[in-house]
Amino acid sequence: MVSTSAVISTSGKREPLASQFSSPSFVQQFNPARSSRHLADTAKKKPSLAKAPIRNFDRLTPTDLRGKLSSRSAIIMDSQSGQILYAHEPDLPAQPASTIKILTGLIAMKSLADSTKVEISRKASKMPRSKIYLHQGRQYKADDLINAVLISSANDASVALAEKVAGSEQTFVKLMNHKARELGARSTLCKTASGLTVRGQHSTVRDLALIFNGAMEDEEFAHRISKVRARTSYGRLLSNHNRALWRIDGAMGGKTGYTHSARQTYVGMFERDGKAITVAIMGSETMWDDISNMVEYGFVRRNQLVDVGMLDQEPALVASLDNLSDDQGSTAEDDDDDDVFRHPILSQTSKHR
Repeated sequence: MVSTSAVISTSGKREPLASQFSSPSFVQQFNPARSSRHLADTAKKKPSLAKAPIRNFDRLTPTDLRGKLSSRSAIIMDSQSGQILYAHEPDLPAQPASTIKILTGLIAMKSLADSTKVEISRKASKMPRSKIYLHQGRQYKADDLINAVLISSANDASVALAEKVAGSEQTFVKLMNHKARELGARSTLCKTASGLTVRGQHSTVRDLALIFNGAMEDEEFAHRISKVRARTSYGRLLSNHNRALWRIDGAMGGKTGYTHSARQTYVGMFERDGKAITVAIMGSETMWDDISNMVEYGFVRRNQLVDVGMLDQEPALVASLDNLSDDQGSTAEDDDDDDVFRHPILSQTSKHR
């Protein structure tokens, strides 16, 4: 399980968010309202179902919070111990949408040096939005494509990286499934590198929280996912879909998702007073209201449990792969291809440069 101290220590290695917001270049170049009109992750929403804001979280019960959320499933987890602070339908399987790109970005980071050139196939270039409009046959640096996946949720960059790492997207998803299992996610089945809806693909809010906790233990991942914006080596400005970075106090990073089938999905980590919580939602219609309410409630609930001595102080152990069923987290095609699970990148702890 994620070590809070390890994650929090990464914040000293990057520019504080407040200074990013105050710079003239940020004001001139980055307009969240304008940018959001072009983001497929949040573009197709039903009419707002927002409810009256919560004013006193100290007196809020789990039932009260449930009545304020539009999400079909939700979870709040203490990031250090893995203890559940709140949950409803935590193991309900559903399409994860672009939250699954956490695995895509993490595996690509461990497989490719930043300077590695990635040639764009026809398949990658033809991916639907959200995308950064990569040109077929052109080569791009892996560093730019990884940022495009984690910051701008680019489907074309996801497929391009998958093909570079594993030769095909079909083979790459086997690496994703194995990595998910390695991080303790028992109910996740990836069938695409992008999270676009495919029959049989699914995850749960519990799994998303576990995957994100594990990813945030990697200092490079934590740094990339926290960027409000980044410029590619060829001059394109990438803007983060995660509005929590500038809307919610203590946001350390997160990943949004949207498809018609999945509705709005999200997983992210938040830190206050040296303590961190992870929240995940699936099937939301009012994502940012849901996340805001869950974060405020989560920190109040965590403090309440600490006060009465009911919060575990030790990190939870990730479940052993030996305890998982043979077909958990794998596709039907996995059964005749065990070699992928011996892929060298799965055991890497530092990037080869």
